[in-house]
Amino acid sequence: MVTGRHGTWVIVLSLATAFMLNLVPIPEWADRVRPQWVALVLLYWCMALPERAGVGVAWAMGLLLDVARGTLLGQHALAMSLMALITLKSHRRVRVLPLWEQALTAFLFLMVNQLTIFWVNGISGFPPTDWWYLVPPLSSTLLWPWVFVLLRDLRRRFRVR
Repeated sequence: MVTGRHGTWVIVLSLATAFMLNLVPIPEWADRVRPQWVALVLLYWCMALPERAGVGVAWAMGLLLDVARGTLLGQHALAMSLMALITLKSHRRVRVLPLWEQALTAFLFLMVNQLTIFWVNGISGFPPTDWWYLVPPLSSTLLWPWVFVLLRDLRRRFRVR
């Protein structure tokens, strides 16, 4: 029996919402601690439905972020793809963990994303001058439980599979 893909619009809408949250103008001091919304939502979908959201979706979302933020083309795409690949390789182990352990694992995955961006900036001649680049993964980790529960409930309610 072949089952169809159901609820694609939920995945697309959640990624679009995360993308918009990344682009909302906020003061410079708050921008330094802005959660990595797209990475968080992508992380959830890679763990929940790895056959639907993977490296290709991560690459596309990263390119969109690069264009929207005016960064080096491919920088976010590389970082998101690497994070998605690591998530896909370990999703079966991570999704059975308690929520607080998932948050710690999400922190590691988000750090891979952020450190890849840091590395690309460094080799292209724009290294960060302070340690503030480590804060977005931390603020994202604090939001992980709420993002996880919200997206899980949406996935169940609209039977996304």
